[in-house]
Amino acid sequence: MPYYVLLVLAVAAERAAELAVARRNGAWTRARAGVEHGRGHYPVMVALHTGFLVCCLAEPVLAHRPFLPALGWPMLALVLLAQALRWWCVTTLGPYWNTRVIVVPGARLVGAGPYRYLRHPNYVAVVVELAALPLVHSAWLSAAVFTAANAALLTVRVRCENVALATVAPA
Repeated sequence: MPYYVLLVLAVAAERAAELAVARRNGAWTRARAGVEHGRGHYPVMVALHTGFLVCCLAEPVLAHRPFLPALGWPMLALVLLAQALRWWCVTTLGPYWNTRVIVVPGARLVGAGPYRYLRHPNYVAVVVELAALPLVHSAWLSAAVFTAANAALLTVRVRCENVALATVAPA
């Protein structure tokens, strides 16, 4: 369990790093007349991801979930792959990457990196992480609840982002 706690804390630190990048990038995009879309769902997204990390720690303790190597090790590999994909997205989008939906007028869609293959690769990373991280320590209830909640949130988020990106020129 101590290693799992360290893993969840590392993911929380990664999230803090994301927020720092997002703040910096938000200032950059706003300085270029960037327009934010979907402010209403952002607090819900923050609450969901915060609750997710808390439950990842709480469920294994409160429900006495064991570490099952046959499940835990493959899920750890998926968590690490999700992090790699997320940071590939961040570096590919550069100053345009954000946890918020901010579009700079006159910008072009990015068609490089993982965006060559998927329209929303960052959300693939999020989906994988939300399913896999709790399962590293058999927290199946957290995996199920947050995967379902995230599916509902992503329905709103992707729709919002697609509308916002429709104002951007193709790559």
